Amino acid sequence: MTSTKDDKLLFLPLGGAGEIGMNLNLYGWGQEDNAQWMMVDLGVTFADPGMPAVDIIMPDPAFIEEYRDDLIALVLTHAHEDHLGAVPYLWPRLKCPIYATPFTASVLKRKLREVSWGKDVPIHVIELGGTFSVGPFDLELVSLTHSIPEPNALAITTPYGMVLHTGDWKFDPDPVVGDAADIDRLRELGDAKVLAMVCDSTNVFSPGDSGSEGDLQESLTRIIASCKNRVAVSCFSSNIARLKTVAEAAHNNERDVVISGRSMRNMIEAARETGYIPEDMVFLYEEDAGYLPRDKMLLICTGSQGEPRAALSRIASGDHPRVSLDEGDTVIFSSRVIPGNEVSISQLQNTLSKRGIKIIDWQDDFVHVSGHPARDELTQMYQLVRPQIAIPVHGEARHMIEHAALAHECQVKTTVVPQNGSMISITKTGAEIIDLVPSGRLALEGKRLVPIDGKLIRNRRKALYSGFVVATVVIDGNAELFDEPQITDTGLLDEDEIELENAIIDAIANALENLPKKDRRDDDAITSAIRIAMRRFYKKEFDKKPVTHIHLVRV
Repeated sequence: MTSTKDDKLLFLPLGGAGEIGMNLNLYGWGQEDNAQWMMVDLGVTFADPGMPAVDIIMPDPAFIEEYRDDLIALVLTHAHEDHLGAVPYLWPRLKCPIYATPFTASVLKRKLREVSWGKDVPIHVIELGGTFSVGPFDLELVSLTHSIPEPNALAITTPYGMVLHTGDWKFDPDPVVGDAADIDRLRELGDAKVLAMVCDSTNVFSPGDSGSEGDLQESLTRIIASCKNRVAVSCFSSNIARLKTVAEAAHNNERDVVISGRSMRNMIEAARETGYIPEDMVFLYEEDAGYLPRDKMLLICTGSQGEPRAALSRIASGDHPRVSLDEGDTVIFSSRVIPGNEVSISQLQNTLSKRGIKIIDWQDDFVHVSGHPARDELTQMYQLVRPQIAIPVHGEARHMIEHAALAHECQVKTTVVPQNGSMISITKTGAEIIDLVPSGRLALEGKRLVPIDGKLIRNRRKALYSGFVVATVVIDGNAELFDEPQITDTGLLDEDEIELENAIIDAIANALENLPKKDRRDDDAITSAIRIAMRRFYKKEFDKKPVTHIHLVRV
């Protein structure tokens, strides 16, 4: 593509702006309808209980899919699900090369083994601190710290200047796994002038700093020492540093470590492959749990956010085939509450408590440090990088607005707070939103992807809250009842409410009797009249508007 004086440097988030998780960012060079695009991250988020039969949600890539021939690369900042989890579902729509560091590539390759086309994905492994070029962009990986190995900021050199895309990060002086953040390099980039910084907003309301992973081992060792019987620690499977910290705390208390959850096994394999977990650190698996004395076992499991299919939820409900917890055991929640998961976590903890299992979480003791920068760390980042423009992302609206205010306090000249779909033009003197393109969400429903605001999900959610009813109505040629209608409903009538079912049948009969003569040969008109009559009945009796289907049979 030949550059012209009218070319623009564009930034377009399609996921992760106005929400925490599900990141998808695009950088473009050219005109809005004729640009070369580089994607940064492609993640998922997890569905809430209000979306039945939906496990995960991801950004709809329809905008960039239309320009797929101009998509030159997908660059992954790190291996968290909300940054790479959508690749196994959406890559066939994009078919671009992927760039990632060794650990991130190892995690991704394990995910891609589960799809038939996984071997077709071109993955370019970039070493830590490495540089590479894609189209009009020259990139350098800048090492940071986070709750997973190898988190990277991207220093993106563009025709207009440098953009620093931080990804998820914090400043941890003792990260346990991997090196500390490369603060010297950040300062050098700031000295060389950074045009814009696109930065994590998650913990902008948290004062001070986020704390160090290295400080947790002493605390967890003490807490585990005070526990009798079995101890289970639930944390994110991707937090390799936490797995290592918990394992060492367990060994300090002469407990064997048992791992539960497939995602945790995969992460440990990737960490061993890339040297982040030593070979002599022994982990046992679920099948070994039954052979260990209760006071000599520590279980590390997934499910700290109350996910119904994760190991801890299955253990709590007694559905896990190999692992159990009993009265007098302890569960330590070594994680923070992700916004939106409060109800599911509370339900899980109540289930455990009712069984006499002790709960310890961040409110009770020092069991967790965040992987995202608190307010003082954000201030330090701005002091190091000194960008002309700040674009907050990775946060709900209130986080991003507060982040922009903090950037102003740090003497940043221009701030832009986007939403998903905001196309931002970045110039040498400022930035502004120039367009709003379509953005949406896709839900993984079984083995298919469907729009989250489409008819299927809307009707399922409606049926969950308002019920579902089917009426089979048999009529003769004059549109009179040939036989008594059959009513089948879900979530509306109790078994003994026969009189209400009879009242529904009467409503159907009245609707047929009141049909105008001209409509008695029109099946669509008859079906519509019956549906309206039934919906009015349910609205009057129950204040419900159920999903209503009419099966009309004419004899």
